[in-house]
Amino acid sequence: MLETPVFSDSAVAAPHHLAASAGRTVLAQGGNAIEAMVAMAASIAVVYPHMNSIGGDGFWLVRERGGRVRGIEACGPAGRLATIQRYREKGYDTIPSRGPDAMVTVAGAVGGWELALALSKALGGRLPVDVLLADAITQARDGVPVSPSEERYTPQPGDTLHEAPNFAATFLNDGKPYRAGEIRKLSALGATLEQLAHAGLDDFYRGDVAHEIGADLERFDAPVTRADLKAYQAVERRPLALRRRDATLFNFPPPTQGLAALILLGLFDRLNVSAPESLAHYHGLIEATKRAFAIRDRVVTDFGRLRHDIEEFLAPAFLATEAARIDMKRAATVPLRDSPGDTVWMGAIDRDGLAVSYIQSVYWEYGSGVVLPRTGIDWLNRGVSFSLDPAAVNPLEPGRRPFHTLIPALACFDDGRVLAYGAMGGDGQPQFQAQIFCRYADYGFSVADAVDAPRLLYGRTWGAPSLSVKVEDRFDPAILSALERMGHQIEPVGVPYSDTLGHAGMLVRRARDGRIEAMHDPRSDGGALGF
Repeated sequence: MLETPVFSDSAVAAPHHLAASAGRTVLAQGGNAIEAMVAMAASIAVVYPHMNSIGGDGFWLVRERGGRVRGIEACGPAGRLATIQRYREKGYDTIPSRGPDAMVTVAGAVGGWELALALSKALGGRLPVDVLLADAITQARDGVPVSPSEERYTPQPGDTLHEAPNFAATFLNDGKPYRAGEIRKLSALGATLEQLAHAGLDDFYRGDVAHEIGADLERFDAPVTRADLKAYQAVERRPLALRRRDATLFNFPPPTQGLAALILLGLFDRLNVSAPESLAHYHGLIEATKRAFAIRDRVVTDFGRLRHDIEEFLAPAFLATEAARIDMKRAATVPLRDSPGDTVWMGAIDRDGLAVSYIQSVYWEYGSGVVLPRTGIDWLNRGVSFSLDPAAVNPLEPGRRPFHTLIPALACFDDGRVLAYGAMGGDGQPQFQAQIFCRYADYGFSVADAVDAPRLLYGRTWGAPSLSVKVEDRFDPAILSALERMGHQIEPVGVPYSDTLGHAGMLVRRARDGRIEAMHDPRSDGGALGF
């Protein structure tokens, strides 16, 4: 059993220790949890570039001191040149995953930072942007050691990542990946962050930085234009909520898969599995995942183009009916989409109880792989989730938001505890959220043990073609054999702690004394810091 770090005042958790340190520094300067998160978001884009970028998207859940939970959607829509006809004329049957034609959507993350800081100011936040970005600027200009996680990443066969414009010049060392511990500078990105620090975050979309971004997008013949940048604004969204046992759970609405995360937890609750780490525990989670994803793939699309009342899928009667269809003795077969993804989840809770759950991503590792030369920004490839079939649930069209795997999570317990939690990992995110939440909330695991415990993943991930159940090596072999007899295809990943099973984190503020228990994943390069 692991010892959970406990902080008396405030805490942050991030998948890289330098990002966590940036957040802690802001807390030490009197900043609140939102301000700390912006500092962490900027830093993590520098020190963990395979997982995220300021050229990516982000989603926020913020619980105010009075109990209100607010959501910020910072995902960009498809550019005005992103049409099915354009891609068909170029000979594509699907949207490419790398290169300029993968740069389908506007990057929304920085717009989310700006909207979050407006909320922060309304709540009493006072730190200027240059203070919040200071650590990230220094890290980019002076360089930081490449992380072990980044060294472990190897492109799949046939992946053209290294051929993307300016990728090799930015992220390779004489044509080869950096080794962990080697110092790498991101000078152009540092200059961009410094410009944003002095001119304001809106400069990314409507100022000098936007001008430079637009010039490079035009140079690469990308479907996103300077006009798309100018038109972009992050927006507030009312979070989805699910009443479950002694807590209210919050997740993000479409275009994210937050609906699936809440359905999964709602279904598993109704299976009444009393024994943790048992055959019923694992089977129930897998089967609940299948049903949740079948609904997700049928209904989740751009928030403004929904054809269903999403709240109906969280109604107690609907969840009870779906749970009753789960056979606890046999595995069902439900096809899933192929959704790889690399992302960072981070959390923060300050001394006043303001809590933030935040997730930021470029989708695949390094996104499109295209690094804009003038700004050093690595652009996302989230648009690969669009379909070139106009009859699909998420067809490509200008101005449409893509399907998102990104989902921050929060839970508020009846006894006053507030829990911020989440994980990276494409299709794995709802599954990893469910696994760590149930271990903590249902089965009494400590925060550290809930995050550390072995994980499983049903479905495809990181180029793996099978719909198997991936498992870390720490599972009981007897239970894995029993799962196979039930019809599950078990695929050991070969290590006790695997990046493919997510980088998760969790912070909980206790009601009785206000102390904060915090943990970030031992599978990552980060941790929890605070006061």
